[in-house]
Amino acid sequence: MRVVLGALWMISTLSLAAPAPLRFAISDSWAMPLVQIERDQPTQGILYDLMLSLATQVGHPARFQVLARARIAPAMKNGEVDVRCYVAQAWLNDLSGDYVWSIPLLVQRNVLVSAHVPPLSVIVDKLSTQNIGTVLNYSYPTLEPFFATGQLKRDDARSEAQVLQKLVAGRFKYAVTNEWALERFNQQLPLGRRLHVVAVVEEQSLGCYVRNDPALPVQRILRTLLRMKMSGEIDGIVQLYTGNGGRQPQSSSTP
Repeated sequence: MRVVLGALWMISTLSLAAPAPLRFAISDSWAMPLVQIERDQPTQGILYDLMLSLATQVGHPARFQVLARARIAPAMKNGEVDVRCYVAQAWLNDLSGDYVWSIPLLVQRNVLVSAHVPPLSVIVDKLSTQNIGTVLNYSYPTLEPFFATGQLKRDDARSEAQVLQKLVAGRFKYAVTNEWALERFNQQLPLGRRLHVVAVVEEQSLGCYVRNDPALPVQRILRTLLRMKMSGEIDGIVQLYTGNGGRQPQSSSTP
């Protein structure tokens, strides 16, 4: 009996001593080079490496929860997830809860792409009424006025890769995509079939936000992200997967 009690005490002690996992949200709409998802878990990519390094430096094991994008904010609010990255405050105007934001870490460049080379660059506000390829639940602030008037109509897919596949299949003339996703997608196509950038839609500074929970090492997380950015580690991760460093967020921007 003493042996059993001793074993239980040791297990209890070890459990209390082990830091709780740091739970990260992974959007199921992300694709490489942001993240590769296999069997409902991320295995590589810019954000996977960033999050894993963050957790390691903070001293907590990382746990990844793959969720539909619309489920991430409720999961944060309900305490199911601790950290969300690759997000801008402008996307979350109705965000409720107590959170703390990091500095800008990455810059996302959304571009308008076509399967055909147009004679001139496209001016978005001159486009005729038509469907345009978009990702389900993604926010495109620059295009929202055109969606509101019906000049442009969203044709949603679950991921950027699926949007580009529909563009190649001729479902619509234009699609909006992350520039990194486009570069990765084009690598899989023959030279004559690669997609073309016809306009830059917007550039946004993105960061992470953390639940402001006393049980979480919030300030240590934020300091670590700052150090990772200032040391060049995050830009190095971007370069590893894209071949070039990350664009620098404007110092006056807020993610």
